[in-house]
Amino acid sequence: MSKIIKVSTDLEVTVHDFPQGTIREQNRQLCELIGNGCEMIEHVMPRRLYNELGHTTEVKRENSKCVAMLVDEEFLFKNELQLNPIGCYLYETDKHGSPIMGNILFVGDTYTGDGITFSGIEEETFNKLYEQLKQLAWKAGAK
Repeated sequence: MSKIIKVSTDLEVTVHDFPQGTIREQNRQLCELIGNGCEMIEHVMPRRLYNELGHTTEVKRENSKCVAMLVDEEFLFKNELQLNPIGCYLYETDKHGSPIMGNILFVGDTYTGDGITFSGIEEETFNKLYEQLKQLAWKAGAK
């Protein structure tokens, strides 16, 4: 089973199985993982994920090492959401002021005959990213 990573607003880094089923079913389950009433996902390619943490934006058909961040598309309309410190850091909120709110997911991007789809994260990439996110959470004050 392929894995994805969730980072909560309180800096908890957790591992989850990538959802099974149709694209619609997968997206619904990804929304549920993000939580807070998420109904629409935004696919984000945060600069620091690539420039500082060293991950790739190159999407491949097999064993794709490309990783992306998923957020609640409508987070700015929800008053109860909190800043996600790791999401804001990776997205360079400190440079442009646009925040990342709520829980975030890290997923793989894989090229299929129908285009690019979300997937679990390739194993080597997963291991590297998981440790990097745990380190960022610790630096940001995770318990």
